[in-house]
Amino acid sequence: MAQIEAKLTQALALIQSALDDLAAEPIVAPVAAPEPTTDKLCWGAKVSSEFRDRVRWIADTLEFDPNDLMACMAWESGRTFSPSIKNAAGSGATGLIQFMPTTASALGTSTAVLAQMSAEDQLNYVYKYFRDYKGKLKSLSDLYMAILWPKAVGKPEHYVLWDKASKPTTFRQNAGLDINKDGEITKAECSAKLYAMKAEGMKDANMA
Repeated sequence: MAQIEAKLTQALALIQSALDDLAAEPIVAPVAAPEPTTDKLCWGAKVSSEFRDRVRWIADTLEFDPNDLMACMAWESGRTFSPSIKNAAGSGATGLIQFMPTTASALGTSTAVLAQMSAEDQLNYVYKYFRDYKGKLKSLSDLYMAILWPKAVGKPEHYVLWDKASKPTTFRQNAGLDINKDGEITKAECSAKLYAMKAEGMKDANMA
């Protein structure tokens, strides 16, 4: 019995000693794990953080540069990123990538419904639109061609979209894109304004 009491006394003494040591140490709050860092986006200052996160997810899932998508949406929406902006020429195109009425219908919606959405929610339809191009949009010009003239996706930069001889009406409607005035509008000429838009969006004041 005396032996058991001695062991209990020894154990209690060790516990008390440990408690005394803990009391003597300053209490330090646990260090919070750092928030994950992400690169700033072209034209990111124009949109919400939720919008930026969704763009990054779309780009990561479909394997293209998120800055290219931001540049295309900036161009198509006149830098507004408005889900309801209409094409000034009256084509009926609406929103972030100027969905045409027939395109909206193929995606299971309408331009009227798209115009009522938030920009963040409309990105769901941007994703649906580009989904079939997964892994194919390796450049800004390819991404823009997916919107403007899908036949040109994957084609070389000198690929001719429209020329004065064989497509006079379409050429006339887009004559301003014929930079060298040779009567042909190439993929590179169509995309030139997009690269300028991307460069503008990469300025510090426009990034977030």
